[in-house]
Amino acid sequence: MENKAISVIKEFNMISDGDCIVTGLSGGADSCALLHFLASLREKKDLRLIACHVNHMLRGKEADRDEEFARSFCKRLNIEFFLLKKDINALAESLHQGTEQCGRDVRYSFFRETAEKFNAKIATAHTASDNAETILFNLARGSGVRGLCGIPPVRDNIIRPLITSTREEIEDYCRRNDISYVTDSTNLANEYNRNKIRHDVIPVLRQINPAFEQAAARTSSIMRSTDNYIRCQAKELLCAACTEKGYKAKTLYNSDEVVFAQAVNILCEPFDIIPEAVHISLIRKICSENGSVELKSKIFAVSNQGYLRIIKKTDTKNSDEIEFTGQNIIVINDKKLNISIVNIDEFNNRKKNDKFIFHNSLDYDTISLSALFRCRRSGDRFRPAGRGISKTIKKLFCEMKIPAEQRDSILLLANGNDILWIDGIGAAQDHSVSSKTRQVMLIEAVETEAAENA
Repeated sequence: MENKAISVIKEFNMISDGDCIVTGLSGGADSCALLHFLASLREKKDLRLIACHVNHMLRGKEADRDEEFARSFCKRLNIEFFLLKKDINALAESLHQGTEQCGRDVRYSFFRETAEKFNAKIATAHTASDNAETILFNLARGSGVRGLCGIPPVRDNIIRPLITSTREEIEDYCRRNDISYVTDSTNLANEYNRNKIRHDVIPVLRQINPAFEQAAARTSSIMRSTDNYIRCQAKELLCAACTEKGYKAKTLYNSDEVVFAQAVNILCEPFDIIPEAVHISLIRKICSENGSVELKSKIFAVSNQGYLRIIKKTDTKNSDEIEFTGQNIIVINDKKLNISIVNIDEFNNRKKNDKFIFHNSLDYDTISLSALFRCRRSGDRFRPAGRGISKTIKKLFCEMKIPAEQRDSILLLANGNDILWIDGIGAAQDHSVSSKTRQVMLIEAVETEAAENA
């Protein structure tokens, strides 16, 4: 095991001198072997080691036993110990999640938070056996290339030094180094799908090939190279399809199916979604026609007017309404409005260098301090400056091809039924800057998150 771990560390440049490493420690053979192995490198590599243990409160006294064992194990190795106790059953129920997924989310969140405090890497004790089980599990679910990649040796700041070592090799390392460990009783029961693969499927595959885990590792390595190539092709596709309105649906639809699937994966990454095969198939279908696909709660893939977007829908039925009252800063519906009043001379100087200023400017003397910032209502009408006609905002948005999912969140300024200004469109005819204007009201609307990061 030691030689394999050292080899994989070098191959993937996992550890550098002076690193701080946060290690997940369950108390089982894999995590104990990993922490012991890292401790053997501590002096030579000048490492700072921190262990994180999560008590999921799922197994009563057995979970408390594991917690105490992990604490004592770290004390013997002189390693810093951090503990999180979380009632996973209660949390999973409140989030409408399975306990396995909820437990995983909690663990990785704890690891990440601890690593951020110490500017550390995260080491997990995934093995070649875990990798083989993952590949088989994904295969059983009908996964594509991504699923057959298995568990990556390195992902972001997460490293897996034992990823080429089998569970038997790790248990042998524990015997040779007199390392005790605990056994999670749930690993012995066949009520979990992964355990069925471990206990029933892999032994049969080993009869066909005794080195099955190594064969699975070669497959995952080949699949990772394939996946990287397809990912590059998908990024090129997205660049070719990208516009300010979204991604050209026809360009995406006409691409190779494998590249299309990878492109959808990339689009879903910011929303922490791994789309299933059925989602990808449906998204491809709506790229040839209008429609939407729900990926998870409030997250949708939407195709209309020739463009595909991944959007998060928010409830705008009870959107805020805020009176202007002369304020300089107004925060409403995830937008920050920076409002300033300037004289006409300053406005005329600014407009020479700001081509968007007409969308953001109104004749201040025509604005009532009781005017409301709000979103559209049924029946709202607007007379755009310079157009000479009045029309419903619904019709105006349709003509401007504003995506349907964005229309209910666009801010406007209204005095009763009189719409004075619409974000991104500009002022109404009777409230636009004219030769009679003496003071100009300028409105800059930015997303609140962007405003906080500015």
